[in-house]
Amino acid sequence: MGQKLSYDDSKIYEFTPDLEAALTVESGDSVTIETADSLEGAVMDDDDVLEEVPEEVNAATGPIAVDGATPGDILAVHIDDIRLTESAGRVVTLGGFGLLDGHEEIEAPRSRMTPIEDGALEFGGCEVPVDPVIGTIGVATREDEPGYTTLVPHDHGGNLDTTDITTGTTVYFPVNQPGGMLAMGDCKAAMADGEMCGTGAEIATEIDVTLEVIEAPAVDISRPLLETADAWKTVASAETLEEACEIANWDLIDLLVAEHEFDETEAYMFSSLVGGLEISQVVDPLVTVRNAMPKAYLSSPF
Repeated sequence: MGQKLSYDDSKIYEFTPDLEAALTVESGDSVTIETADSLEGAVMDDDDVLEEVPEEVNAATGPIAVDGATPGDILAVHIDDIRLTESAGRVVTLGGFGLLDGHEEIEAPRSRMTPIEDGALEFGGCEVPVDPVIGTIGVATREDEPGYTTLVPHDHGGNLDTTDITTGTTVYFPVNQPGGMLAMGDCKAAMADGEMCGTGAEIATEIDVTLEVIEAPAVDISRPLLETADAWKTVASAETLEEACEIANWDLIDLLVAEHEFDETEAYMFSSLVGGLEISQVVDPLVTVRNAMPKAYLSSPF
C-alpha cells in the first residue's frame, strides 16, 4: 500500500463544508486507514456499560483530500481490504437508542464482548462469521448544508451502517468540496442489515482503499452509490423509511433512464421487476436504505 493515516493522527466527529485535510493523495493512490472502535475503548469487558450515546462517537479517521477533485466530480473509494486489529468486538445497548428502545423486556445499558478466533466471533455459545463492515464513511458536505455529526447519515455519506460497504465494494461519492475530504471509521466485525440494537460488533481496523477521481461523469450523483460484485445500489437516508425508499428509487430511476433511454415511468416500472429495496439501518437519527439493480440490467454509469 501507499501512505497511511491513523486515528491517532487525525479524526473528526462532524462532516462539514470546511474540513481541512490531514493527508493529500493523488487520484489512483492507495491508502491504509487505521480506525478505532466506535466507542474508542470505553467498553473493554462486559462490565463496562454506557448510560447514553457519547457526545462524541464514531470517530472517523481523516479527512483525506484527493488532489484535483473538484465539485461536480465523483470520488470512487475502492475498498481493497479490511483487517481487524483487536481480538474482540463489543455489542451494546444504550438508553434512548435502538429499534426496541423503551421496551421493558430490553435491558439498557448492557454490553457483551465478542471474542474472535479463526474467522468467527463468539456470542453466547454461537459462532458468527467475521465479515467486516465500515459503518461511517463520507466526504465534506455541500455549502448549503449544515454539518452532520458522525452519528448521522445523509447525502454526503456519514453513518450509513450498510453491510455492503465491505471488502470488494466501491463506494462512489459526489465531490462537494475541493479534494473531496474523505473520512471513515465505526467498523464492525459483523453486523446484520438493520443494526437493530444500535451496534454491530464494534471493533478497530486497518482499511486499505484506492482512491480515484472521476471527472465529468456521464451521470451525476447526489448521494452515495455502491458497486458490488453483481449489483449497483443507490443509497439514501431520510427521517422515515418511506422517504428514504422514495429517494433511493428516484436515484435508481435516473441511472436506468441514462442506461436504457427509458422515460421516468418506464424506469419506475422496470425497477419494480428486478433488484429491490434493502434496509441498511433503522436506529440512527436518519434511517438508511438501498435500492439494488443487478449488473445484468445496469452497466457502469461512469
